[in-house]
Amino acid sequence: MKQLLLLTASLALTFARPAAAAPPAGPPEARKAIAQVLATQTAAWNRGDIPGFMAGYWHSDSLVFLGSKGMTYGWQPTLDTYRKTYSDAARMGQLDFSQLRITPLSADVAQVVGHWHLARPQAGDLQGQFLLIFRRIKGEWVIVADHSS
Repeated sequence: MKQLLLLTASLALTFARPAAAAPPAGPPEARKAIAQVLATQTAAWNRGDIPGFMAGYWHSDSLVFLGSKGMTYGWQPTLDTYRKTYSDAARMGQLDFSQLRITPLSADVAQVVGHWHLARPQAGDLQGQFLLIFRRIKGEWVIVADHSS
């Protein structure tokens, strides 16, 4: 009987707690600005402009990129890795982002999940998923963390 009372009290406390608040919907302007960063990155990549692609990332030593080769910290090391891995047009291919879900978490932070695909007729296609964390810094939305698989 004592165990039943403890179980009942535990369940009552569990369900009496307020539900976790949903993330703020965020203004449509934030979603639009983030989508524009991704569109600008895609256009830069598809014309072979890796520095232009990197303009969407936070130009900071605190930028973090997690990929198939491990973790990279900093804007410059991330740029260097991209240049080494995608050293020519055949390796770069044509980038496409799809299945994007942009979720503002606060007025200045958002997460984006989606699918990436590189069409590379000569080198073989690559694809995977990603999770990006965006922050609005000095009025601009930039990627501060990227986990791409």
